Order: sequence, then C-alpha cells, then structure tokens
Amino acid sequence: MLQTIRLWFAPAPSIPQKSEKEIQSLYPKFRFRVLESTFLGYTTYYLTRNNFSPVSKEIGEALSYSKTDIGDILAVTAITYGIGKFLMGSLSDRSNPRKFMAVGLFLTAILNFSFGFANHYWIHLFLWGANGLVQGMGWPPCGRSLGHWYSVRERGTTFAFWNIAHNIGGGIVGVVASHSAAQFGWQYAFFVPGIIALFGSAYLYIRLVDTPQSEGLPPIEVYKNDYPPEEKEDHEAELTTKQLIIEQVLMNKYIWLFAVINFFVYIIRYSLIDWGPTYLKETKGADLLGGGYSTLILEFGGIGSTILMGWVSDKFDGRRGMVSLLCIIPIFFAFLGILWNPPGNIIIDYILFGLIGLFIYPPVMLLGVAGMDFTSKKAVGTAAGFIGLFGSLGRTAQGKGLAILATNYSWDVAFYAILVSTLIAIVLLVFSWNLRPRG
Repeated sequence: MLQTIRLWFAPAPSIPQKSEKEIQSLYPKFRFRVLESTFLGYTTYYLTRNNFSPVSKEIGEALSYSKTDIGDILAVTAITYGIGKFLMGSLSDRSNPRKFMAVGLFLTAILNFSFGFANHYWIHLFLWGANGLVQGMGWPPCGRSLGHWYSVRERGTTFAFWNIAHNIGGGIVGVVASHSAAQFGWQYAFFVPGIIALFGSAYLYIRLVDTPQSEGLPPIEVYKNDYPPEEKEDHEAELTTKQLIIEQVLMNKYIWLFAVINFFVYIIRYSLIDWGPTYLKETKGADLLGGGYSTLILEFGGIGSTILMGWVSDKFDGRRGMVSLLCIIPIFFAFLGILWNPPGNIIIDYILFGLIGLFIYPPVMLLGVAGMDFTSKKAVGTAAGFIGLFGSLGRTAQGKGLAILATNYSWDVAFYAILVSTLIAIVLLVFSWNLRPRG
C-alpha cells in the first residue's frame, strides 16, 4: 500500500527534450502556468486555514469555549502545521507537486466540513490539529515548483509577486468567514471555504505541472543561463533523505539563523491574525464584521510592499535580511500606536493594522526566499519546511501565550509581550544584514 502511494506521488519522469523552437515557445507559457496555479492554489489553502480566528469569539459563545480553549485550538494547529510543513517539505521534494498539492487541498476541505459539523471541544481540537498537518502540503510544493521554473536572480521578484497569495487568501478569508457566520451561523465559516477548496483541488490537479524536464524542456539554469554559485554539475540529481535533512538543513548555519528569526516574525504576524479580531471586539467596540475586516486590512496592506521589497532585495544582490530589518522597525511603533489608541477611534486601529501588514509581509516572504538562496533547489521544500516549523512554533507561543496574558492580566500586558518579540526580531536581523546568495 505504502509503495503504491509513493509510486503515485513520485516526480514525473523526464521526457525527450523538444526542439529549440518549441522550447522558446513553451517555456514562458509553462512558467506562467506554474506561477498562476500555485498562486491560486495557495490562496485557497488560506481559506481553509485562517477561517477559525475571525469567528473564534462566536464559536466560544455558542459552545462555551474559554479564551484558553480557543488558545489551545490555535496552539495545537500551529504545532501540527509546523510539523506538517517540515515533514511534508521533505516528502514534497521527492513528489510530483501537481498531485501532492491537490491532495492536500482536498484533505483540508474534508476536515473543514468535519469541523463545521462537530460541536465538541476535543473533536474540534483533533480536527483542527489534523487540518494543520495537511496544510503543510501547501507551501512546499509551491517552493519546489517555483524553484525549478524560476532562476536564482529572479527569485526575489517572482516570490514577491507569488507571496501576495498569502495576503489575498488571508484577507478574503476574514470577510468570507465572518459574512458566512453572520448570515448562516458559525458552521458556514468552514462549509463555504471547504466547498471552494474542493474546486481548487481539482483545478490544481488539472493545471499544475512538475519539472521542466517532465515537459521536454531544459532545466531553468540552462534556459536562463543563470547558474547558482558553487552549484555542482549534478544539480538536477534528487537528494537522499539524509542529504535533504542533515546536510542541506540541520548543518546549515544560515538556515538556522533564518529559522530563529522566523519564530519571532510569526509572533508578530499571527498576533493580529489570531487575536486581532477578538482584541478589537473586546477593547475597541468592533462587531463581528468589523473584526473580519480588520484581517482584510492587515493582509491587503502587504500586497504592494511585498512585491516592491522583493524587487529591492534582488537589486541589492539578494540581501533579504537587510530589507527585512528595515521593514520590522516601523512595526514596533505601529504596535505602540494600537496600544495607546483609546476606544472609539477604530479607524486609527484599522490604519495601524494596515501599516503592520504593509511591513510584516515582506520579511515573511524574504525569509523563505533566503532559505532557498542558501540551499539546493532540490531541498527547497525541506529548508522552507524547517524555517516554517520555527514560524509555527512562534505562532504556537503567541496563540497560547497571549491567551494566558490577556485572561490573567490584560490585553495591554499581551501587547507588551508582542513588543518584546518585535525587538528581538530586530536584533537577530542585524546579524543577517550582509548575507547574500552571491558574494
């Protein structure tokens, strides 16, 4: 059985290379096809992952869940998502992304339906934990696909554009979940995204492709004449599990640095995604729809800046850490603004949410790209999964930690914890100031 599954997920085999005329005609079309399908696919993944937070307060009221219960659900999901991202990353590096990503989206749809039908805390805890695990099948195949179809000198700009899938999916889900819950009940915050995910799964299976060689095209390095530094001639050889995990990740000091930074960046990012709507409802007078729109504002705030900063990082010879540091500093002052803004000025809170979104998403994207810069393209999923694992641990820490601080002390104390995390991220990013993939 396991052997059958492995064979079904195995990378698509190479086929004889097409003529030069066909290569020049087909390569741009397939590059767009890969970018477009992974973009839409990952956007849909977000609809079935971040739909809990916008309605968590309403679920708590309907089912008598405390903040601690809600925090536990957020925490276990973050843990399983991190584990899933790492494990699924190593599997995706040796799998066909078309099948791998489509199956993951199908499974998360089923788990969303199940969550909506359930009404018991322990069942919800298990289902959302399982959802976190299969959500790990989303990003790694995207990284593998883009790493094979776009060269080193294109990565900052290409991944910057692709990364706004986070913002679009993360922004839309707040509106979809809150409106569905307001119209039909909290269960529909999971039913509606689940239906969308089923269609998305079918689309990925039809549209996405594997490597250029599986379509009769040369490797991207040959097509673009853009070879990574210190790249061996056997750069197309698939790596063993030991090479993927030990050599390319665990013994790579740069991957460790980016991973630890990502821990604190994810505390910053998810503090407002997971708790922002609840915070605004409890302290600033926002309603259900207002809480949902705060997520939309946060996510959409990062669209333009992510593209711009990705391009800037390419222009500065791949100095992703430098650009990330310059983005994190203004976030510290935006959090102070939210903390000091009195109730009754919700518009100011929305503006500050947008400002944080403007500056947090470039580092979220650039840390992943930096991981790619310092590892083989055959280990992209594993490296991204490892960095993502630390990010998920950061989300776990804030999901549980902020719940405890807000319940036992106050939201002000919780915000001071976020400010400390922001300062630590700034200090760590100083050490990445001069790091670049070429030089």
